[in-house]
Amino acid sequence: MLQKYLRFPSQCRRRRPPWALRFVALRAAAWFLIGVHGLGVAQPMATNEYQLKAAFLFNFLQFVDWPASAFAGPETALSICVLGPDPFGADLDTIIAGEHIGGREVQVQRFAQIDSVDGCHLLFVNLRSQPQLRRALERLKGQPTLTVGDTTPFANLGGMIEFVTQDDRIRLRVNLRAAS
Repeated sequence: MLQKYLRFPSQCRRRRPPWALRFVALRAAAWFLIGVHGLGVAQPMATNEYQLKAAFLFNFLQFVDWPASAFAGPETALSICVLGPDPFGADLDTIIAGEHIGGREVQVQRFAQIDSVDGCHLLFVNLRSQPQLRRALERLKGQPTLTVGDTTPFANLGGMIEFVTQDDRIRLRVNLRAAS
């Protein structure tokens, strides 16, 4: 559903399949985040894994255009939601404080149960039990919600973007079928 709303650089000269363009856009976003992170002045504390993942979540919002039906009205905020235990703490709130994308305020919501999730544009699913994870992803199928997680089978179970930590680096595994 979100596939037709993803934006990609128009400077691509050679014809690439649609999945390659999405991969290039997400990889460019990841490299941008890594580059910006490395440009900071001497930082008193090293950035932890979930601070970086929180920055990724915010930047994902900038690469997706949601259909008008995803919003109750023109003033409706973009919602980053966390389902399950919140691994971000205050970091996610700090990153999005006062931010706007496309004229919409960005807000964070937290949910303990999938049944209470409503109005999320990006949902970080932090459920470790595979039955719970499957149930959550099944409930969100067909909705204009970008699903992100870091549980190992997340993309294989129907999640759209899975964070994979490899060689002390955060990489992305994208499930194009789920994103479309």
